[in-house]
Amino acid sequence: MSEEIKEIQYSDTTDEGALKGTKKLWNKNFFLLWQGQLVSCFGDAIYEIALGFWVLAVTGSSALMGTIMAITMIPRIAISPFAGVWVDRANRKLIIILADLIRGVAIVSVGFAIYKGVGSVWMVMAAGIILGLCSAFFGPSISSVLPDLVPKERLLQANSSYQMSNTGANLIGTMAGGAIFSILGAPIMFLLNGFSYLFSGSLELFLKVPKVIHKKEKSNFKEDFVDGLKFSIKFKGLRNIIILACVINFFAQVGFVLLMPYFNSTPGLDAKKYGLAMGIFTLGMISGMLTLSIIKIAPKNKFFVFVSSGIISMAMIMIAPITENIYAICILLFIAGALNAVLNTLLNTTAQLIVPQDMRGKVFALIGTFTQALSPIGMVIGGVLGGILGAKQVICGSFGATLLFIICFAFMKSVKKVINYDPEKQSIQDIM
Repeated sequence: MSEEIKEIQYSDTTDEGALKGTKKLWNKNFFLLWQGQLVSCFGDAIYEIALGFWVLAVTGSSALMGTIMAITMIPRIAISPFAGVWVDRANRKLIIILADLIRGVAIVSVGFAIYKGVGSVWMVMAAGIILGLCSAFFGPSISSVLPDLVPKERLLQANSSYQMSNTGANLIGTMAGGAIFSILGAPIMFLLNGFSYLFSGSLELFLKVPKVIHKKEKSNFKEDFVDGLKFSIKFKGLRNIIILACVINFFAQVGFVLLMPYFNSTPGLDAKKYGLAMGIFTLGMISGMLTLSIIKIAPKNKFFVFVSSGIISMAMIMIAPITENIYAICILLFIAGALNAVLNTLLNTTAQLIVPQDMRGKVFALIGTFTQALSPIGMVIGGVLGGILGAKQVICGSFGATLLFIICFAFMKSVKKVINYDPEKQSIQDIM
């Protein structure tokens, strides 16, 4: 493993001491990234609402929104594994900046066209493809860069703070989106989202990101891709947490897609209460992230927290439909949301800590590809099973299955070793 590690060399514009010496979480680089994403996530939330209303007004078809979402998602899934290789070979800072600026220009162009009365659905679809392609590069780049912007011992708190701001901005944008639409209309909301990306990209110009220099000649693109795949498969602990992430995501999609039908078909529950329950679940997630951003979990305790959070959160969601009581459901979903945030943040942070810098783009792109590809499959299976067995039964069964998987993984030594990994005291070789 040691011969695969590349030395870190900083570019001429990078203050090496500022990156290596700081022990602060909220250093200049992390704050710039956090601030930019906070604004762009809010823009995304109001954009989705504006897009839905605009498409419905222009075409009269709500089903077309699904087509636009698919057009955005399919290119992202298809190109993600290869985008990850490119992230590890290219200038990560430049990729992050260009991804935001290109998305900003695309959405501003569509918004301006609609404002002038010449916009059409094909323009929105074209913008969706551009957004998907840019996201395929942007996601792995952020996952790769973040561990280099904060001290390793602060990485869990950094991920929590980053995800909390994204989730919070999305929640506020979603809640305020309807009111903003009624005041400003779709074209202005499109422009606001486009400008939010341009704002984020302009902040990222001031980021100082370390650059990986290969000691040996770079392999070709195909070999680089294969190396990333082999690394993910042969590293037993990493392979197992990738499998666990895919399992959790798949069964969550099977269950969550049926929550709305469950609320619609259960006496005493309705669409308004569904919205309330989902809002409470999101608030729970934000609470969990806030807690993780404040407290510091000792490495030796991370596995216990990880397993406990997984078991309790899945049990809460499994029990919630059985109660058929909105108050009980909200309490259970709040707890589930908080602990689910802890579970996911620990998984993400662990992967960032154990994957070498020159492999992060490839590995996180693969994780994203697998989880995103399984999402629509899970939704389809959930819908079919819900029609046969009933929404309540499938929700309970899907999260019950996830609970059993987490219990099984709790007995795997390889998973415990990687979750409890302490970069201050251990090397990667110690946990492989």
